[in-house]
Amino acid sequence: MIDLKANPFYLDDEAVLWVNNTLKNMSLEEKAGQLFCVLYKGIDNEIEIIHSILSPGGGMLRPVTLEEAINTSKDVQEISKIPMLIAANLEKGGNGVVKEGTIIGSPMEVAATNDEGMAEKMGVLCAREAKAVGVNWAFAPIIDIDMNFRNPITNTRTFGKDVSRVKQMGLAYIKKVQERGLAACIKHFPGDGRDERDQHLVTSVNDMSFEEWDATYGEVYRAGIEAGALTCMVGHIMLPAYSKKISPELYDEDILPCSLSKELMTNLLRDKLGFNGLVITDATTMAGFTMPMNRKHAVPQSIAAGADMFLFSRNLEEDYAYMLEGIRDGVISNQRLNEAVLRILALKAALGLHKQVWIPNIEESYNIVGCQEHRDWALECANKAITLVKEEKGVLPLNPDKYKKILFYALEPEGGGGGQYYVIPACEKFKERLVAEGFVIDIFTPSPVSEGQTDKFEDMIKKYDLIIYVANYTTKSNQTVVRIEWAQPIGANCPHYNSMIPTIFISLENPYHLLDVPRMKTFINAYNGNDAVLKELVEKLMGRSEFKGVSPIDPFCGKWDTRL
Repeated sequence: MIDLKANPFYLDDEAVLWVNNTLKNMSLEEKAGQLFCVLYKGIDNEIEIIHSILSPGGGMLRPVTLEEAINTSKDVQEISKIPMLIAANLEKGGNGVVKEGTIIGSPMEVAATNDEGMAEKMGVLCAREAKAVGVNWAFAPIIDIDMNFRNPITNTRTFGKDVSRVKQMGLAYIKKVQERGLAACIKHFPGDGRDERDQHLVTSVNDMSFEEWDATYGEVYRAGIEAGALTCMVGHIMLPAYSKKISPELYDEDILPCSLSKELMTNLLRDKLGFNGLVITDATTMAGFTMPMNRKHAVPQSIAAGADMFLFSRNLEEDYAYMLEGIRDGVISNQRLNEAVLRILALKAALGLHKQVWIPNIEESYNIVGCQEHRDWALECANKAITLVKEEKGVLPLNPDKYKKILFYALEPEGGGGGQYYVIPACEKFKERLVAEGFVIDIFTPSPVSEGQTDKFEDMIKKYDLIIYVANYTTKSNQTVVRIEWAQPIGANCPHYNSMIPTIFISLENPYHLLDVPRMKTFINAYNGNDAVLKELVEKLMGRSEFKGVSPIDPFCGKWDTRL
């Protein structure tokens, strides 16, 4: 039995009655449709096509314009017999749903402020800007722990490595986003950040013992559950120690990722941790989900094992058919199906959708999204977060009298990278801010030759007073590493001159670049490349503002030479 009046739903009698009556009057096909959370990308006839196949329980919006987001959410609600859950990746601001949205900062940037109040503002901002366009479900906070600096997808998407800080920042976000009418979603259970591989590309592994897991990821998830997080997203991540603890008879080849595992979703998350809210899989289009078993079996298995909603599809018509077949064949029992749909409806009732569906007003939305208060919070976050990791005495602060001529190295992928998570081009913007301060900037251009005819060291020393590197490599799906890609020939833009010319290395995104520039004597982590960070960076370099950030991770990557 599911207690709909208990944590996290806390439904009153009227809401419970609506949930039970709605469930009782649904056909099998309608119940199967509710299990799906589809993707809306803003293309022509998309809503009509999706809803001609099934009536989904929810949908997710990718970043589009404000007007497109409002129109989509409005059209989706109008076409749906049962109110829809509308989600977005609200991981670092309103930009997760609309292009005009405010980036308050990456989770790691927020963590670097060492200020729980900043995480609260993050939750408030995300809720305000998302609700302004009809979103009622935040696929956040990420409460993964960034334990492995080689992981290419967690990184700045997390609140860092410190368990206590991850827990407190996550709790602050949950509290504020749910106070303002959105459902929070703690993710990615049982915990990403241990493996150096990305679950988008492979079924990854959390290799901790169950005692270690209980003291780290388990502690963070238990806190989020007790705080009333309405939903939890399960990843395509294996946790072998717990799978075998719960089912000792399992062979290694039978261990499944959480999104397919009864041991992890039902026995660990539900029974041991006491989570009574809605469980949704991570995107089932990821290789981490598709690799372990035939998709025909995997689709219904995810629900049978304990998930309540199935995120995305590779082919919606086919996946819906697989789900129906799994229900009719008994892979998903009637009890398990009704439990899943009951929690979906309970979430909708907990958000008040059984009473009123919020239809946003464009004029009001423009006054909220990207408003001055939110931009001020982004500046505050940047001011508190930017971290001076290493400093060579006498180099800072900068001024154009002391360092008139600067050689500038821009390390940034062309075109902003790809995938869901992308690089915001920032190197050129930062260079222009330095020019505005009175510095003369030369952009480094690799010599076409490698040996024998490169620029003389003595000429470089005479020509330049300072060297500045700006790296802008971020986490994004469908990549295997976040490392600097040096230019040809033979690392032409490596720090060849840092022992002779004062050199500053600034990382706008990935905080682990000391691995590739270990002898860099002045190193700064910014955790983000938005305009607020660029502005505050200049203020700190010029000595008009102090460096205040407290690193949420080990920027030295556990290497002795990075401290030289």
